[in-house]
Amino acid sequence: MTPQRYQRMREMLAKRQPDLTICLEEVHKTHNLSAMIRNCDAVGVHYAHVVWPRNERIRRGTSVGAQNWVRVQGHERIDDAVNAMRAQDMQVLVTHLSDEACDFREIDYTRPTGIIFGQEKYGATEQAIALADQEIVIPMLGMVQSLNVSVASALILYEAQRQREKAGLYDHPRLDETECQRILFEGGHPQLTERCRQKGLPYPAINEQGDVEADTQWWQRMQSPG
Repeated sequence: MTPQRYQRMREMLAKRQPDLTICLEEVHKTHNLSAMIRNCDAVGVHYAHVVWPRNERIRRGTSVGAQNWVRVQGHERIDDAVNAMRAQDMQVLVTHLSDEACDFREIDYTRPTGIIFGQEKYGATEQAIALADQEIVIPMLGMVQSLNVSVASALILYEAQRQREKAGLYDHPRLDETECQRILFEGGHPQLTERCRQKGLPYPAINEQGDVEADTQWWQRMQSPG
């Protein structure tokens, strides 16, 4: 890993927002999945949740490049995803057109926040709506009632970014250093990462030059055949 790449990755990690996430409830079109994960990366969302019984199918279709930087957690049920967000004391929002929904810009996104986006054709399930704290909507002035789900996620996430930037939440690193080290190793040393996985070796530390810091025994095991 070059010093320039290391510095670029450090700058990216310093802007990550571990208490802002999205949940994709049975969003199944691969171009939407890819776009929504890219939206997460663009605004500094570090964790995303996917609810779908066949998670492996979704992962094969999503953007591999974006998933290198955004951790995607799969769930088979929406309540499991909501419980994961609640465990981080997040307010849980759901996009849904109803009389109870408020304009998405009225929400305080500086609070720990998780946002549920429903399936392309049918939207969020009744269960997801019932589990959420607040329904939100993007005002529409034309004949159609909703935007493409990936476009909707971009609008809402950039509103969250605007508020958080104004509040200074991007001004200092907020991601745990252990997680930063994992990403620096996987993103900066992909071949060594693959060997670690094959051999069951722990990841070594990455120093401020982007180099691997490991003892002789680790390197010997890394270089051994098999």
